[in-house]
Amino acid sequence: MSQGEQVGPLDQAVGYMLKRAATALRTAMDTALRPLDLTVPQYSCLEVLSQRPGLSNAELARAVFVTRQSMNLVLRGLQDRGLITRPTTAPQGRALPSTLTPAGRERLRTASGVVRAVQDRMLTPFSADQRDRLLHDLAACADALAPEE
Repeated sequence: MSQGEQVGPLDQAVGYMLKRAATALRTAMDTALRPLDLTVPQYSCLEVLSQRPGLSNAELARAVFVTRQSMNLVLRGLQDRGLITRPTTAPQGRALPSTLTPAGRERLRTASGVVRAVQDRMLTPFSADQRDRLLHDLAACADALAPEE
């Protein structure tokens, strides 16, 4: 492979550094959520349901970045632990919208705090303006790679 075909030094490759940051964030979140008996997908599901109630399983899966099959397992686990409820029959169509239970809201409140602490630790090197810029830039990166509709 010639130099022109290589990405370049890994510490200067944006994709590599994004993956490194994402992996570090995931590891820190896993560690922080473990005492709460939650995985990152379970926490993410609770957070999304809290902020966007009424989503279908497919919409939840997309929002949490898992497959529909994995989302079914996540939802079943949360339901078995009494953190969410799902109707036995669909109110309309085939979607079975999930809702947080009081126990789910309480677990989410605690989990959000530990996840916020991880995020704050990750962003310690940045000023408020730099944090805003980072958020804007990451959104621009994602938008640039989004499929055209």
